[in-house]
Amino acid sequence: MRIHQVGRDVTVLSDPTEVPGIGFLPINAFVLHAAEPVVVDTGLSLPGRGFMDSLGEVVDPADVRWIWLTHPDRDHTGALFDLLAAAPRARVITTFLGVGILSTATPLPMDRVYLLNPGQSIDVGDRRLHAFRPPLFDSPATVGFFDDRSRACFSSDCFGAPLPTMDLAGGDSAGAVAASDLRDAQLLWASVDSPWVHDIDRARFAATIAPLRALEPTAILCSHLPPAVGQNATLFDMLADAPGADAFVGPDQRALDAVLQTFEPV
Repeated sequence: MRIHQVGRDVTVLSDPTEVPGIGFLPINAFVLHAAEPVVVDTGLSLPGRGFMDSLGEVVDPADVRWIWLTHPDRDHTGALFDLLAAAPRARVITTFLGVGILSTATPLPMDRVYLLNPGQSIDVGDRRLHAFRPPLFDSPATVGFFDDRSRACFSSDCFGAPLPTMDLAGGDSAGAVAASDLRDAQLLWASVDSPWVHDIDRARFAATIAPLRALEPTAILCSHLPPAVGQNATLFDMLADAPGADAFVGPDQRALDAVLQTFEPV
């Protein structure tokens, strides 16, 4: 796991992974160093990822007060219950639907839950975190937030991009990716992760981007993109074009059979 700092207030825990046929996908969690420390998502649900060890290099888990779950997909919840055990004062910020989805596997203890909807906010000691529904999302339980002190925008899966190398996917800046390559990768991700975007009215979709653009965040932080600082116009303009991007069509069984035929017999 790779650890990066974004300004004074945010640490990124990056665990990039390969997606065959697409590229290398950043998988990011974050620590917001507020008066009441906030962990944003908890990594991949795969064995041996070392999330808690890496988190311990950044903050004492016992000091964590909030776990902001941007949505309950398994690439965001890997160490959730380990962190709850190590952080006895922490509560999980999610939605009513998020609790329901999680409870189909391992129920959350309800006294450790804090329900927060888009449009609401929460005080974490020295700042308020303002919840919003990102323009692109793949889960109805998705909630990002804007930190009114650091002015960082935590966007969940919105703005994600599969990148051509592991080093870029685990890098400390989206600015290291060539602008045209980044745009193409982000439009691909929009088609993969939010396929409904091709069916939405473009003006209506643009209206969901305008409030975020108006915030003028100092950094755009995404679960599946290296930190983006000073790239607001580029990223927001890309979003506006997502409805017109080519739709993603994945491999079918014929393609899988062709790949399997190349394998050596066991």
